[in-house]
Amino acid sequence: MKIRAHKIASVTRNLVSQEMEITDEMEAREGNLIVVKALEEKLVYDRIELTTGRMAKVAKDDIIVGALGGRKALKGFVGKIPESIQRGDILHILNLGGVIGIATSGNPEVGNPLRVEVLGMPVVNGKIIHISQGAIPWSSSLINCPPLVVVAGTCMSAGKTQAATEIIHKLTEKKYRVVGAKVTGVACLRDTLNMQDHGALAALSFLDAGLPSTAHITNVAPVAKGLFNELSKLNPDVIVVELGDGIVGGYNVGSFLKDPEIQSYSHVYVMCANDLVGAWGAVELMKQFYLEITVMTGPATDAEVGKEYIETHLKIPAANARLEPRRLAEIVEKKLNSK
Repeated sequence: MKIRAHKIASVTRNLVSQEMEITDEMEAREGNLIVVKALEEKLVYDRIELTTGRMAKVAKDDIIVGALGGRKALKGFVGKIPESIQRGDILHILNLGGVIGIATSGNPEVGNPLRVEVLGMPVVNGKIIHISQGAIPWSSSLINCPPLVVVAGTCMSAGKTQAATEIIHKLTEKKYRVVGAKVTGVACLRDTLNMQDHGALAALSFLDAGLPSTAHITNVAPVAKGLFNELSKLNPDVIVVELGDGIVGGYNVGSFLKDPEIQSYSHVYVMCANDLVGAWGAVELMKQFYLEITVMTGPATDAEVGKEYIETHLKIPAANARLEPRRLAEIVEKKLNSK
């Protein structure tokens, strides 16, 4: 059966056109593309990111193409892949990028996720399309990798993207060849596009490696190494890496931080903290990984009292990415050049 979609979500990796062949003989496999119909129109969290990166409002009865996946967001929806799937099943859009699954938890700020009805799965020559098609291969080791600037956080919405993009911007101004990567989280183009908007020569995420999220990947290190190897082909001076979610959370950030080979290339650790308890906890947790935080930023540094505590009691430089982006980048650059 042929169908024409109104909206194709960014998680699909441009693997389908507006008109496609679909099947109702479906497999509940993470990463399989899926065609659904919107059953409602929401007032909040009512948009979806298209393959162009543009945000589009979802209207009732819209035909949408997304991908099966899970989400484990502390400040967003939580959902999982269904055990089985058939035409007419009710699922939910779990994130802006078009990851679709069964919601197990809503959120007080955005309510419940938008409900959709399953219509089928896109096929080519009778085979279901999966987002891993043509994806960047994972790798067990790094090849010609430049230094890594790792931007991590204590939680979602801790200012990681702000910090990463400001660092990219300021290093690019100083003629560094910078590329960006997002290696954990749930699929969305917004952050990698933002990196490119701030001067990155290129920016890749786990989506480019064929994953809708890293919620079900025990070890994300091979995914990250594959992305770094691909980016290294551009001969960059540095890779700025954003770790989506918090260093404690559902997207397996710890598996990246613990990897010995990645540690050997990670010259700078930028930590974004929401508050001072989070800042203190981040220091203690990073010690368990035998890692030292280079600089602290995020909402914990919005006021002088926070910066004073971090620098006096935690003995770590503090620089607010929004108010002092140049100082933040200077601390990062100094650490890069001290290696």
